[in-house]
Amino acid sequence: MDNQLLQTPLYQWHVDQGARMVDFANWSMPVQYQSIVQEHQATRNAVTMFDVSHMGRIRFDGPGGGELLDRLLTRSVLDMQLGQVRYSLICNHEGGILDDVLIYHLESPTGVRYFLLVVNASNRQKIVEWITAQWPDESDVEMQDRTVDTAMLAVQGPAALETLQPLFDFDISAMKYFRGKVTTQMKKPCILSRTGYTGEDGFELILKADQSLQVTQNIFAAGRAHDISPAGLGARDTLRMESAMPLYGHELNEQLNPLEAGLGFAVSFQDQAGNDRDFIGCQAIRQTKTDGVKRTRIGLQLDGKRAAREGYAIYRDGQTIGEVTSGSFSPTLQHPIAMGYVNQLDLPLGSALEVDVRGKMLPAITCQLPFYKRT
Repeated sequence: MDNQLLQTPLYQWHVDQGARMVDFANWSMPVQYQSIVQEHQATRNAVTMFDVSHMGRIRFDGPGGGELLDRLLTRSVLDMQLGQVRYSLICNHEGGILDDVLIYHLESPTGVRYFLLVVNASNRQKIVEWITAQWPDESDVEMQDRTVDTAMLAVQGPAALETLQPLFDFDISAMKYFRGKVTTQMKKPCILSRTGYTGEDGFELILKADQSLQVTQNIFAAGRAHDISPAGLGARDTLRMESAMPLYGHELNEQLNPLEAGLGFAVSFQDQAGNDRDFIGCQAIRQTKTDGVKRTRIGLQLDGKRAAREGYAIYRDGQTIGEVTSGSFSPTLQHPIAMGYVNQLDLPLGSALEVDVRGKMLPAITCQLPFYKRT
């Protein structure tokens, strides 16, 4: 089966580490090496490395790149500073979410400025086709899909900074969150950003595919003193859940708009000068802002050990009010947690609900998102 799937440049390294490989978005990816709980706790307490090379990386060159992306993304692009990274969304004309993305504004060592869009693996082809369909007739932009030519590694956890610092010739602690830089790692070119999907401090590196094994070996040599270990998709999911980070296909889809998902911060209705922005989907999202949302994303805490999974119905006073989009037992909090959408907006924290877990009604209460926030 693996031979029919896309493989990251570190595929053989994962196999050699004893990883259990699975099909994820048509990529052969490590779901775990030891146990998901061990890898989760190692990220919370020490440092781990995730191979996230399956994420799409699309580069935009040319003077019109900013204008094109500013029309495509819900977040303003034209006012981005060099080195800035922003979380944003790409919506269709009805305001439905096509993907959630990171947009980087970078400068090469030769002074060439460009934008880099990081998209979800399952949406890469869809987003490339969507952007192509919106392409202006006369465009001074060049778009390159760099996913296969590059690799992407995420070093996450409280010891991530100490692990990576020896590999760079500048003070990486001075790099603010959601900032990126084109630099070198032991003379190998790479993009370093202070970003991640775990709720912990950490960095992500984008580098040439054929240099990823050497860089991985460098990272593990530098992190040995901090008990670095590899982590897979399983821990990545429980970590992002505790941090209430939405996952496309679960908390996000084309039938949901950003305001329903609680992502109003990722929508810039105006530019820096205070003028209304005209991005794809803006009219529909503005209308939702005027009319108010009809459903909203909530957090749930359950007792016991049984987790509420995607699609399980949520009840209040015997009436179905929504359904779970993600659920898991929380290794950090030691009880089940879940996120879901409900059609009742008057649910104060601590409201008593029930979740139908395979025919058994389990009590749950609404709770603050995120479930976990590092100190």
